[in-house]
Amino acid sequence: MIPRRVSLIFFLLFLVPEIATVSALIMARPNCTETCGNITIPFPFGIGTGCYMNDWFSVHCNETTADSPSRAFLSRINMEVFKISLESSVVRVNSPIISSGCSGRGANLAINMTGSPFSFSSSNIFTAMGCNNRALLNGIEPEIVGCTSTCGASTEGKENSYCSGNNCCQTTIPSSLQVFNASLGTAEDPLNDQGWNQCKVAFIVEGAWFRNNISSPEVVQDMQYVPVILDWVMYSDDIPEGVKNSDATYCSHPMNLSSGALRTVTLYSNSTTCWCSPGYDGNPYLPDGCTDIDECKIPRVNWCSGMTKCVNVPGRYKCELDKAKITFLILGAATGLLLLLVGIWRLYKLVKKRKNIELKKKFFKRNGGLLLQQQLSSSDGSIQKTKIFTSKELEKATDRFNDNRILGQGGQGTVYKGMQADGMIVAVKKSKMVDEEKLEEFINEVVILSQVNHRNVVKLLGCCLETEVPLLVYEFIPNGNLFEYIHDQKEEFEFSWEMRLRIATEVARALSYLHSAASIPVYHRDIKSTNIMLDEKFRAKVSDFGTSRSIAIDQTHLTTHVQGTFGYLDPEYFQSSQFTGKSDVYSFGVVLAELLSGQKPISYERPEDRRSLATHFILLMEENKIFDILDERLMGQDREEEVIAVANLARRCLNLNGRKRPTMREVAIELEQIRVSKGAPHAQQSCKDLENIRDEVPNVWEIAGPTTSVTIGDLEMARLHLWMSNH
Repeated sequence: MIPRRVSLIFFLLFLVPEIATVSALIMARPNCTETCGNITIPFPFGIGTGCYMNDWFSVHCNETTADSPSRAFLSRINMEVFKISLESSVVRVNSPIISSGCSGRGANLAINMTGSPFSFSSSNIFTAMGCNNRALLNGIEPEIVGCTSTCGASTEGKENSYCSGNNCCQTTIPSSLQVFNASLGTAEDPLNDQGWNQCKVAFIVEGAWFRNNISSPEVVQDMQYVPVILDWVMYSDDIPEGVKNSDATYCSHPMNLSSGALRTVTLYSNSTTCWCSPGYDGNPYLPDGCTDIDECKIPRVNWCSGMTKCVNVPGRYKCELDKAKITFLILGAATGLLLLLVGIWRLYKLVKKRKNIELKKKFFKRNGGLLLQQQLSSSDGSIQKTKIFTSKELEKATDRFNDNRILGQGGQGTVYKGMQADGMIVAVKKSKMVDEEKLEEFINEVVILSQVNHRNVVKLLGCCLETEVPLLVYEFIPNGNLFEYIHDQKEEFEFSWEMRLRIATEVARALSYLHSAASIPVYHRDIKSTNIMLDEKFRAKVSDFGTSRSIAIDQTHLTTHVQGTFGYLDPEYFQSSQFTGKSDVYSFGVVLAELLSGQKPISYERPEDRRSLATHFILLMEENKIFDILDERLMGQDREEEVIAVANLARRCLNLNGRKRPTMREVAIELEQIRVSKGAPHAQQSCKDLENIRDEVPNVWEIAGPTTSVTIGDLEMARLHLWMSNH
């Protein structure tokens, strides 16, 4: 709708001189006066009974004396009219100046257009003048609109520089403003005692007129009125059906041009604004008021020349050509172009097909396809067959990896929501551009998830290796991750103790399965709340196996470069570079502390020696102050015994000596017992029994945020060795 209107307005502006010579346009109703002095009064405005749409559009033409020019006034709001525009739905009128302390000025007049189809256009500005003047618009509560002008030296001769606060100030007005009344006072400025009894004025004025005509505050001293622009609309019920349904008339919700930009003015929900369709001119509010423009009679409008002639048709024109010649030319050109396009298209498809085949082979090798085949072929048959998706399938499922489909982003890549052809919702993980080290992690995740089958582990559906970056396809987990529910509190969602305990139990089951029940034991190596997803029933699903490792059944540990997330990292692993199943237990202990406290693993809001949640938690346990750290959302749930039992379990998981930590199987069993027994057997264990548990947690944890995934280098290892030797 907007482009049609814009083109219409500029078309009419361009054609005004020529159109006037073609025909006299009828703008008023039959037998009605069309002008008042030199002002055209188009319908729906009108002079006299039966000549206007309704009383709001009634115009009174004041013809007081023969020597004075006639003056037009809007009868209901008594404002003098200078110009009425149908194209932009505005009327230019006189607006009073409100004053205070000014001798010789008449009574202040307020304007109230409430209930009318008129409102002040945003092209107007609220202006106040005078020394130490504080001017406010009245009657627009709860909004506060106004400005303050201070006293200062004259700026006469500096164009427009005077109205920036020095004896003159300006501000914008609210949209669709229908009331103008202002209060004038003195600004409370203890450093400036001028202007207490000086003349002060305030008014709403057309911005363009003000900039072109007012060069200093003195110019308005003798003025009683200034011009303003009013927007106006029509009621839909007042417009005849013959007008609204005419091909020559275009009606819609009101859209007005103001200050070179489009904006919407809607005073009433049933308001409508009409325009003559492109190719027509006249009054769109009169039946048959829009008449066809004969473009053939207007120079520089039609482009017919040479062997063509102009033929006018309703709303447009056409250039007629020699049919036989033009048909021959079109057929010849079309045939040649078609043959050329077909040849180019076939050649393009052939080259593209070959390039795609070679490119997919290249990507398959680079993304570890051969390594994956080797891993799968060397397995003992326990790995389930992984579906291989095509790039075309996944592009269609994710709407070409549209940003609107992004579910989350992390160190390993970006996850998109996708829909397969059968309607199944999936999550597609698009890995980042990978080097050799990252490539091994990606293939490792595929192999590990292929051999894992547990209800609390995110299920891998398949992968795609023929794209520039590798893609993994998982089951879709709709309710986000655990971190969001712990730390981003939602009033409408009750994250109860029962739900927290159940989630902790489900995660423990999954890790216990990975450690001791899977065909090949698996260490996750990055357990944290952001890697614990929640499905549609808020069941826990362990995800992100990019750094996980499988081990032989008779192995007790892995020796690797230190990787993990600050706040969750096992200090013993940090010191030795040997990752064991107890390292996952430590990270799970931090998750338990998060569930109990609602606090983040690393927080700079806590004291320096307690920035680590693990340290803070153990110190409070030692001080027998476990309830000082308890999440306030858990208060009043009458589960103290279960809370103490889980807290004691978390304390044991956080033991700096990995040998003294329970296994994940023991953790899972104990959490099951707490759920069944309501925590009674565990609550009896004293919180004071910590002498063999508590140790200082290395400050090296506190050098980064809680969710930063890092690889620990030689410098950090040296710091840790130095710390251990001093303790």
